Amino acid sequence: MTTQLSTTSQHHKNDQIIYWYHEIRLSDVARVGGKNASLGEMISQMETEGIRVPTGFATSAQFYRDFLTQNNLDTPIANHLDALANGAETLAETGAAIRQLISQGTFSLAQTEAISQAYHQLCHQVDVENLSVAVRSSATAEDLPEASFAGQQESYLNICGIEEVLEACRQCFASLYTDRAIIYRQEQGFAHQQVALSVGIQQMIESEAAGVMFSLDTENGFPDVVMINGAWGLGETIVKGSVTPDRFMVYKPLLDNAELCPIIEKQLGSKLQKMVFSPPSSDENEPTKEIDTDESERSSLVLSDDEVLTLARWAVIVEHHYGCPMDMEWAKDSHSQLMYLVQARPETVESLKDTAVLVNYTLKGKSAVLLEGASVGSAIATGSVYKIQHPGDIDKFPDGAILVTERTDPDWVPLMRKASGIITDTGGPTSHAAIVSRELKVPAIVGTENATQQLKDGQPITLSCAGGTVGKVYDGILAFETQQVNLDEIPHTKTNIMINAAMPDGIFRWWQLPVAGIGLTRIEFIISSQIRVHPMALLHPDKVSDTAISNQIAQLTQGYTRQPDYFIDSLALGIGKIAASQYPKPVIVRMSDFKSNEYRGLLGGEFFELNEENPMLGLRGASRYYHPLYREAFKLECQAILKARQTMGFSNIIVMIPFCRTTGEADKVLEVMAEAGLQRGDNGLQVYVMCEIPSNVILADRFAQRFDGFSIGSNDLTQLVLGIDRDSAELKPLFDARDDAVKDMIAQVIKVAHQYGCKVGICGQAPSDHPEFAEFLVNCGIDSISLNPDSVAQGCQQVAKAEKKRK
Repeated sequence: MTTQLSTTSQHHKNDQIIYWYHEIRLSDVARVGGKNASLGEMISQMETEGIRVPTGFATSAQFYRDFLTQNNLDTPIANHLDALANGAETLAETGAAIRQLISQGTFSLAQTEAISQAYHQLCHQVDVENLSVAVRSSATAEDLPEASFAGQQESYLNICGIEEVLEACRQCFASLYTDRAIIYRQEQGFAHQQVALSVGIQQMIESEAAGVMFSLDTENGFPDVVMINGAWGLGETIVKGSVTPDRFMVYKPLLDNAELCPIIEKQLGSKLQKMVFSPPSSDENEPTKEIDTDESERSSLVLSDDEVLTLARWAVIVEHHYGCPMDMEWAKDSHSQLMYLVQARPETVESLKDTAVLVNYTLKGKSAVLLEGASVGSAIATGSVYKIQHPGDIDKFPDGAILVTERTDPDWVPLMRKASGIITDTGGPTSHAAIVSRELKVPAIVGTENATQQLKDGQPITLSCAGGTVGKVYDGILAFETQQVNLDEIPHTKTNIMINAAMPDGIFRWWQLPVAGIGLTRIEFIISSQIRVHPMALLHPDKVSDTAISNQIAQLTQGYTRQPDYFIDSLALGIGKIAASQYPKPVIVRMSDFKSNEYRGLLGGEFFELNEENPMLGLRGASRYYHPLYREAFKLECQAILKARQTMGFSNIIVMIPFCRTTGEADKVLEVMAEAGLQRGDNGLQVYVMCEIPSNVILADRFAQRFDGFSIGSNDLTQLVLGIDRDSAELKPLFDARDDAVKDMIAQVIKVAHQYGCKVGICGQAPSDHPEFAEFLVNCGIDSISLNPDSVAQGCQQVAKAEKKRK
């Protein structure tokens, strides 16, 4: 529910110079600009809900206009703007000339006294002489829902003493005419001299840690999460993109339950530097400086779970109050350890997108991966590398090249517009490069660490953000295709259409699809790509005799006193994130189904795995779960599920057991699960079994008494019914799930399962690739069909046609 924003504008005097934040409301944008109006709204309306915002005051927009008039600047500024419009001056010449005019202006006695008195009153309120303040620009056409203006004007941090405050105010006035601000206003259709500037003077938080927070996923607009980035020191390093920050994500709908911890992502950033206050006694002219972080800071998350949850709850309060997704900045005071919100503005990219159309990018070619980093957007771009060190080199940059640089700031925007893709060494998903790339709809990969060293000018590359949160840079120009799906045109079907999910990264790309949940999640993908360590190596590190492998495992598990907790936490986060994408709809999580040769590929795996002649028919699936070689590790998988369901709150998770050969094996697996705390039926826990072995069909009545549902694995079932190696190239023409023998098996298990009240689903491409197979499944009365996400539109069409025929 949106809170009605109060208004006090009618109580303000037109000649008022200073407004204290507690008397400002959001309706005062015309008087104090967007940034200050938002700060005032939070202080006056949300402090009662526990949100802390540093106090302060703002100069009026009229103050700025009076400053220009009393210094006779209106006409000279207009002349320079006319010269720019007529081509008599360049952008750089116009901006520099106007900024110099304003910087040389003087304040009237009344203006000086008003700011001085307010500053001293602020010092008195906080009981600090020469209080350190942040002096921030706040334009009257800023932080609007349709145009952010973020980063167009300057802010000055750690400003102490009235003389420094006055000078910072003057420089804020001048920054209304930075080159980037002039261009941005022109593009947004704002008349330059109709935009005024207010200055906010706010108590400065000397942050131990700080960062940025969004009340939606900035990569795809998924509205049910809060995304938090954080780094040590002042938050400017994140905005500037000079560090790769820690990243957290919280699922909003479960925040109301104080007993849950719905954090679904915790990602450690490198955080190589931090911005801190320069000591008062130092000879340095700059009030802040960047220094290197130490090893303990780099290896530690900047926020505890409780702090992450506090910030997320604040984000929800702010979003509800404003009635739209929000972009916020936070800080943790190094002295009091208290959390603060220091800015809030509407999010202006994802929240304004057309949610009825989903665009999928698919990479068709293959080549070596040169670099990885955080992806911005979901698009793919190809082109030649062009490395730039300074934004002033815009004329040298070829249109359509891929910009490679250490980092960007607002001065880079004109150059970024010319690029087909952007790659930076530093920065995270909320850095300047990321924010502007989203707004410009240019795919970017940030935080690669060494792109400027690895890539060469003129080198042809492919930049792909289509694989989730990890973006990849490929060698050469690779083919790719785009697919536009109009979600309004996807037909509703009686048969539940679900999706297959492999990885947590990028799972929120599919939140708009009209599906009934997730029919298959394979946890071995999370284990191999994110955990990377064999679970038995974590349980028995003494058996890992290779020092290099032990060191790699120690590096991955740093921060954990018990190495097995690394496995449980990482797996729970991955499963929880996938479950969040569809909550409260069902999400079927298949326990690990690596073969022994695949398990050997994990760190430490060689010390625990057998060498099998035929791993496809060897120690895999259910047989591992009670076997002495893996039983302990399976219990870790169960504990991860338990954490995702009970601690995080995702009760929509259904467990599925793969490759269960006999009913006796089923009993043993369920017994081990119960020992680990996963008891079928407890807290509504359902357990399904994969139907991929003929015995599952022949004894379907008995399996149905032990499990709540079946999921048909058509590949293994076809392999074992027809006696064909599914990986054999020579026998590929014979390998077909549409063979009558396989179809008879499928029809039989559906019939028997339904007699015992069990649901039956299938996961695979066949229903979307073959209309007749979809029709066969529908005629058998299958409950659900799970498809790869990019096949949902086509699959729904096939199923809808089959259902229509059946009528």
